[in-house]
Amino acid sequence: MLATGLKYLGAGLAMTGAIGAGAGVGIVVGGAVQGIARNPDASGQIVGNMILGVALAEAVAIYALVVSLILIFVAPVG
Repeated sequence: MLATGLKYLGAGLAMTGAIGAGAGVGIVVGGAVQGIARNPDASGQIVGNMILGVALAEAVAIYALVVSLILIFVAPVG
């Protein structure tokens, strides 16, 4: 019973990595919007770089989700 509770607690703590990813995506998109507002002619290059930045930031959240799901659904060894 205690092990199950600790397993879910660990999974929840593993998902705290998504907080940083959310903040990172917000900063990246905000910077892109400001850049496009200042120089609309460069919007194509800015959007391309923004998509790359968002993908890299979201990768951290996906890794946190994978770790969390492994903690929940994989039986402990031993």
